[in-house]
Amino acid sequence: MLAVLKNPSYAKLFSAQIVALLGTGLLTIALGLLAFDIAGGDAGLIMGVAMTVKMVAYVAVAPLVSAWLAHVPRKRVLIGADVVRALIALGLPFVTEAWQIYVLIFVLQSASATFTPAFQAVIPSVLPDEAQYTRALSLSRLAYDLESLVSPMLAAILLTVMSYHNLFVGTVFGFIGSAILVLLTRFPTIAAPAASRFFDRLTSGVRAFWRAPELRALMGLNLVVATTTAMVIVNTVVLVKGDLARTQSDVALLLGAYGAGSMIVALLVPRLLDRLPDRPVMTSGAVALPVLLLASAGVMGAGLLSGDVQWFALLALWLLTGAATSLVLTPSSRILRRNSTEQNRPAIFAAQFSLSHACYLVTYPLAGVVGAALGLTNVALLLAIIGVVGVWVAFAAWKSHNMSPALN
Repeated sequence: MLAVLKNPSYAKLFSAQIVALLGTGLLTIALGLLAFDIAGGDAGLIMGVAMTVKMVAYVAVAPLVSAWLAHVPRKRVLIGADVVRALIALGLPFVTEAWQIYVLIFVLQSASATFTPAFQAVIPSVLPDEAQYTRALSLSRLAYDLESLVSPMLAAILLTVMSYHNLFVGTVFGFIGSAILVLLTRFPTIAAPAASRFFDRLTSGVRAFWRAPELRALMGLNLVVATTTAMVIVNTVVLVKGDLARTQSDVALLLGAYGAGSMIVALLVPRLLDRLPDRPVMTSGAVALPVLLLASAGVMGAGLLSGDVQWFALLALWLLTGAATSLVLTPSSRILRRNSTEQNRPAIFAAQFSLSHACYLVTYPLAGVVGAALGLTNVALLLAIIGVVGVWVAFAAWKSHNMSPALN
């Protein structure tokens, strides 16, 4: 897998992704501490609103910016987005009111909604060989999972010798480092798309999703992934600390099991896709996710398991959920690549970024509100039903094109 790093352009871009992810991880931790300084016990409310603002920026801004900057060279787009993110992070330590956090987070996450799909869209041009591209996708998945483990550890070490305000400085260095690495990267020559109306550019990605059965299927798979991700991210701490009355370390352990499952599969996916088409791999993960949610509901609510047996069952389920999620997510960009051209690829990646986060914008609040009102067992059942709907959408899209999900 690491052989793909022999490509100097990709090696620099992957390094840019790593340092930007570390900066983002430090930002998340510092932001939580800043919210507590401002609001005390109401910090959770500030963070909840800030995360909602983030998702709104992701959903609304990505296609707008992609259409607006369609004729701007991609290197300039990436560097500009990194500079904006660094400037906003530089201002966050001086915030004194909650509304200021919301404004700055919206601008910062709008820049991220500009950077991420543009970055993802350029990788297929840097790595035209599909086998190499697949290994790059696995490395990217590993980077996201490792960041969730490394950033908290790095922040914990830094906080022993400095104030949390200095974590924002680490964020600034992460984004500036990313911009420098992008600047040093030699980009392939990519012809600008043909001139067209702004509205046509704005809607081109969504229209491509509507026309292409594989992309419609991917939309259903996005919904499936959003259900289990919401359950894990929103309710793991509630499950461990509230329902099970276990320690903070156990929260980290359960989330670590989910991340470990994702990383294991990310390592295995390149070899798996050398032997199998994308569709059966992704379908197996998508079908497994609602089943795992149902099993989790049973373990949490049936009363048949208790104590250590219940705990180890949940660890196994979270591990398998992470693995199944990675089976869906890791190959997904291969579908985007296959159904795009050099000219419309940024629009299609921006549409995927926006539409997939629209699913999270539904499932995250649902997981929190329904979980608090009706309990974790019931919200797991509800999310499992939504996941089944997502699987049905994927199968219906494949069927509409007379394609079996077991075939490429």
